[in-house]
Amino acid sequence: MSSGAPASSGLSGPEQGSWAMPEPRRSPLLDRRLRHGTAIQSFAFDERRARMYALQVMEGGIQLPGEPGPLSHSERQWRGDLCMNALSMSGEPLGHMYLKGFGHGGTLGVEPRRHGRPALWTEGDANPSSGYGRGLARFRFRPGMVLEHHDRELETFRPRPGSTKNQVALDPYARRLLLRYRHAGAYRFALYDLARFRAGSFQALTDFVQPMPEGHLYHQGMAVYGTYAYQLTCSERGPSAEPLLTCVHLGTGRIVQRVRPEPAADSGLFEPEGLAVLQHPAPRLCVGFASGEQGVRLYSVYTTDLRRSPEVLGFGFEAR
Repeated sequence: MSSGAPASSGLSGPEQGSWAMPEPRRSPLLDRRLRHGTAIQSFAFDERRARMYALQVMEGGIQLPGEPGPLSHSERQWRGDLCMNALSMSGEPLGHMYLKGFGHGGTLGVEPRRHGRPALWTEGDANPSSGYGRGLARFRFRPGMVLEHHDRELETFRPRPGSTKNQVALDPYARRLLLRYRHAGAYRFALYDLARFRAGSFQALTDFVQPMPEGHLYHQGMAVYGTYAYQLTCSERGPSAEPLLTCVHLGTGRIVQRVRPEPAADSGLFEPEGLAVLQHPAPRLCVGFASGEQGVRLYSVYTTDLRRSPEVLGFGFEAR
């Protein structure tokens, strides 16, 4: 598959670097809780309505309507059962809903609408052999609802038949959709015009093998803004995870910037989880982290400034 995006020109800035995160300080999005005690998987913002949405795999011991009994957390993972949280921009809970048979929840997109509630995007149609999505799902948030992957009101898209581990990020400002998927053993990125994608036209603007940093096996989040994709990876899971944030030029498919967050030793940050972009009052890339003990996971969101140059990330993190 060939790239249909324009070639890179005039990219500048360092190709690697690091920064130390500041000590946690008073912030509305430090050490917050979601509905369940499991870790946050992904998050995204609806800036028009001042909302944040966050996904997590359901915890064990929950019985939803129509189920014969409570299921364990492991069973929820394999089934692809998720809890969608609606939050204020300061992290206050505004409601939740359940998504059954969707996937792991590793990415989330918010498509704003001029009137009414936004459309939410995530993976859908979980593969029973892995728990990861074989397509994408589009739906509205409805507090207290249990939405199943085969429900009629759900829009399902399968742009790459035969693929798995489908993940999505939206650039609502450029009206584009970034798909990450696995096919024939390789992970790939594909960029689409959002309106055409929704209409069922799956002709990608560009499609290329995802450039993973050496030794980084775990993909923990992605975002797209303008001509750049951002990806969050780590070398292993848990407290020893070494997160790496990389910037990929969508015209060339190459990494043009990489920076390594270095949390303070006593910050309690456990594992990187999720990326999102905030446009106002200035463009910022937001990085999520899980913390806390198993069963009572917390989350924090840090941001870095994208104003000066979108491919240079190491301007220093601040608590959101």
